[in-house]
Parts: sequence; C-alpha cells; structure tokens
Amino acid sequence: MARLSSFWRNPFSFLFAPTRHEERAAAYVIREHERGRSLAEILDDPYVRNRCTDREIARLLDRPEVVHALGEGIVAPERERRA
Repeated sequence: MARLSSFWRNPFSFLFAPTRHEERAAAYVIREHERGRSLAEILDDPYVRNRCTDREIARLLDRPEVVHALGEGIVAPERERRA
C-alpha cells in the first residue's frame, strides 16, 4: 500500500528514476576509475556507449556516488566537454 500512496504523491517519479543499466554503468565507471583509467577513456568504452545514451551519460555524471568516487575536479570538465 505504501507504493500506491507514494505514486499518488508524485505520479511522474518513474520518469526520473535511474534505470538498471544506468546503475550498472555507474558501478562500471567507478570500478574502472579505481583501476586507474581516465574518465574520458571509460566513457568511450563500448560497454558504456552501447548501454547509455548521451542523456543517460549526462545523468551518470551527475550521480552523487560517481561524483564522490571520482571527485568533482574530474567529473566537471567531462560534463562541460559533453554539454
């Protein structure tokens, strides 16, 4: 019943919810960055390009866990480059 009441509070929340492949892509970006790869190199991987649209990559770069893991100084220039 809680799901129904939350739906009525914000019936369009599903439009802004991250998809499963966005969550997996975020985990992939964080994992690969921890292995020492650059963000630009990771975002150009076929794994990311085949699973995320440009809009989803933009949302990926705004995700708090990605910004926290990589650092604002690394994410911000990539956001600007892709804008």
